[in-house]
Amino acid sequence: MTIRKCTDADFDAILDIINDAASAYRGVIPADCWSEPYMPRRELKEEIEAGIFFWGFEDNGTLVGVMGLQDRGDVSLIRHAYVRSSRRNRGIGTRLLHALEAMTDKPLLIGTWADATWALGFYQKNGYRLLSAEESSRLLHRYWSIPERQVETSVVLVSSNWRGRGGG
Repeated sequence: MTIRKCTDADFDAILDIINDAASAYRGVIPADCWSEPYMPRRELKEEIEAGIFFWGFEDNGTLVGVMGLQDRGDVSLIRHAYVRSSRRNRGIGTRLLHALEAMTDKPLLIGTWADATWALGFYQKNGYRLLSAEESSRLLHRYWSIPERQVETSVVLVSSNWRGRGGG
């Protein structure tokens, strides 16, 4: 089991892991925010072009979890953190998160759906603090390029070294 930087050759595996794991959102996030597939190929390509570098958790030569890191100047964002549904609750997400945390001294921000209680619990268990709706909205507008409806239904969690940078 290893954590490694993903390459262009991993694109299809990354896309498959994201869409498999995101099935947990079906019926949880607002219906108007759900699509099938959850992430189309074009969107993943645009995210990578926007500077998201994916890291993968590999087990016996197969990627089973992915997590992206995006530098946004004064902060870094954890983006698209997913573990294949058949491999959940085995510490893979935690190991990926810790590996990405070690890659930057910048504060880490994580945006996720407000109703994804399992994701909120995971990040809080790993030391992240949930921000208010007002502060979340401000940061989502500043650091993410997502639809307004997603901003309205999302929250931001911050690492322990967050000191309200970016105007906060």
